[in-house]
Amino acid sequence: MNIGDVLSKAWKTIWKHKILWIFGIFAGCGTAGTGSGNSAITYQYDVPYEIDYYFNQIDPALIALTVGLIILIALILLVLVIFLSTVGRIGLIRGTYKVHNGAERLTFGEIFSGSTPYFWRVFGLNLLVGILAFVAIVAFFVLGVLGAVFTLGLALLCLIPMLCLLVPAAWLLNIFVQQAIIAIVLEDLGIMEGLRRGWQVFKSNFGDMFITGLILLIITLVFTFLFMLPMMLSIVPFVLGISGGSVGAGVTAAVIMLICYLPIYLVLYGIVRAYTESAWTLNYIRLVPEEVEPVIDLGEPLPDPS
Repeated sequence: MNIGDVLSKAWKTIWKHKILWIFGIFAGCGTAGTGSGNSAITYQYDVPYEIDYYFNQIDPALIALTVGLIILIALILLVLVIFLSTVGRIGLIRGTYKVHNGAERLTFGEIFSGSTPYFWRVFGLNLLVGILAFVAIVAFFVLGVLGAVFTLGLALLCLIPMLCLLVPAAWLLNIFVQQAIIAIVLEDLGIMEGLRRGWQVFKSNFGDMFITGLILLIITLVFTFLFMLPMMLSIVPFVLGISGGSVGAGVTAAVIMLICYLPIYLVLYGIVRAYTESAWTLNYIRLVPEEVEPVIDLGEPLPDPS
């Protein structure tokens, strides 16, 4: 198995068919903005009487309505993100498969409309795996706490190294789920059939999966870090604002920088996501070429060169 050839062809695929970048942006909607941060800075000051009086006069019903609207908007955005990220992922798999089989041109409408029939199966698979993983993690921590209580803390000595194994375990689980999703889309399988098929491919080609996954992980981490550097620079005006006694101006400048750069970051991250999804799809096709039948409409056949 020539992994280098897979990586090279994946790049040629998304570079020639830049429409896949859009689906890469969609696919990255659920992960591009992940991250956490906190601030240890606490501001303590007396609220002016007029402001305090104003907020005390607001009708509680209006506050409840505002909170309800915020929750509703958040839920709508969550549904939209889930839909776009799922369809984007499916679209990348379908688009890569079409190009692999000779398609010279891809259109947005063709890929989008062809991806929606697989939405509920892929969404259901992700939901099922997510629930099982959550239950397993909760059970792990509950057993760990109970073990620590009954062994007077000695069980924690075993719990700490086991916690270190959760990261590689989650990474391998993600690779397995990736194969299951590709199997659902390319072989038109149901959720359980896709899981069984994905496990078969993952288990039979573990070495290849491990190396490919490691290379793609490194590529993703490196480029994501580089793309996030401008975001990290947005803290500069904030720090300058604090040191200069103008916190408001510093915060405003930092927010403006983030808002201006966010679309650029989403595009760059979408390209990386398109590349990794394309590479995984090509990897799957080359590992099991005889099982992958053309269940996807490939469009008009190419003219006979003779």
